[in-house]
Amino acid sequence: PREFSDDSKDPHNSVVFSLKNQVGGLARALQVFQDLGVNVLHIESRRSNRRQSEFEILVDVQCDNKRMEQLVSLLRREVSAINLAQYEDGADLPPLPPTPLSAAASFDFGEMPWFPRKISDLDNAQRVLMYGSELDAEHPGFKDPVYRKRREQFSDIANSYKYGQPIPKVQYTSEEIRTWGTVFTELHKLYVAHACKEYLENWPQLVKYCGYREDNIPQLQDVNLFLKRKTGFQLRPVAGYLSPRDFLSGLAFRVFHCTQYIRHSSDPFYTPEPDCCHELLGHMPLLANPSFAQFSQELGLASLGATDEDVQKLATLYFFTVEFGLCKQEGELRVYGAGLLSSVAELRHAVTASEKIKRFDPEVTSQEDCIITAFQNAYYYTDSFEEAKDKMRAYAGRIQRPFGVRYNPYTQSIEVLSNSQKIAALVSELRGDLCIVSNALRKIHDHDETVDVEGITSLLHSGIQLEEDIIGTEKH
Repeated sequence: PREFSDDSKDPHNSVVFSLKNQVGGLARALQVFQDLGVNVLHIESRRSNRRQSEFEILVDVQCDNKRMEQLVSLLRREVSAINLAQYEDGADLPPLPPTPLSAAASFDFGEMPWFPRKISDLDNAQRVLMYGSELDAEHPGFKDPVYRKRREQFSDIANSYKYGQPIPKVQYTSEEIRTWGTVFTELHKLYVAHACKEYLENWPQLVKYCGYREDNIPQLQDVNLFLKRKTGFQLRPVAGYLSPRDFLSGLAFRVFHCTQYIRHSSDPFYTPEPDCCHELLGHMPLLANPSFAQFSQELGLASLGATDEDVQKLATLYFFTVEFGLCKQEGELRVYGAGLLSSVAELRHAVTASEKIKRFDPEVTSQEDCIITAFQNAYYYTDSFEEAKDKMRAYAGRIQRPFGVRYNPYTQSIEVLSNSQKIAALVSELRGDLCIVSNALRKIHDHDETVDVEGITSLLHSGIQLEEDIIGTEKH
């Protein structure tokens, strides 16, 4: 047998996994190595001596033990896997996971990216692409050992967090609170003039219920409880930049991955990554707005099972709406993008750079370059959140997936609408909701004849264009 070292400095490791004799299994497993950027040195296969109708695959890889743990965790979404040391010690391979969606008999859709089906599956969708506890030489805190140690503490909290746990509360240092206070004070001066009305409406409640003030950094758990009551959104601590697919997957469940650390004090008005100033000051007031929360969730739902190319386009659309978007209110442009609402310099720049402001068009906007360390080349606006939602719904409808998805808030799971029986069950449920709406509307109209029944009816009809759409598709 191969030698296996537990020394974390040794970049070589090995993993063993089993496969059923079915098409596409090995390709799905090897895709995990590619997604993680792990270099494969050697592959061997043999029939399993432990289980019939299965093959065992040995893969030698170039990665340390920490990355190896992540690799095995991700492999277990697709196959039964353990590292070589455990295997040679006589450990059994764990039970095979449920048949992946892309291989399930009821989904004859070929290869399909894995996506979480239950909210607890988000525990397995935590791929940090940038920073976390590892800072590069360009980061303001790179040469500060105290700051780096502090970031490791925040990474440990995020990496050990599991669904259903309360978010651990943090005792912020006086230096961290001063940094927060500096950013808070300068941004707060700009909000009345430039933030959208939905942002301003929710601000007093965050002050009252979550402790938003200059000398206090709100705790994520307090904000989490507030958001759950307002829009059903939940927060989940994260160590750094997540992959676009994992981040958008969270939104589909109304889960927002949120950093808990704060930027380096040497430059309070610059950060190359999201931090709690960005999350708490930029995102939270709008996640407490029902229309904006729905817009965010629909972006996430559109990403489930989509190709890498489509996910990247959706991430770009998220960037230029949720992060850097503007909307018209009472004849003037107002900001709703969290990236702008948490950056003093870029907020001032965006509202005065009229030549850079363009009307939001998903087909055009999805091709725009996202700039992290400088001002954007363009900013996009709509006349309302509803316009942005309508345009995104139309765009999402053109994403090539042979099924639809729906979030079930009762079971906190994703329902894959892949056949007529599932659609019929959903329609039956929706009929019940429409009966409630119809009865309520009739009772209200009995006491108030000014109620716009025709307008509400038209709104319902506008969301159900199924017959015309299907007929149009069949003709083509």
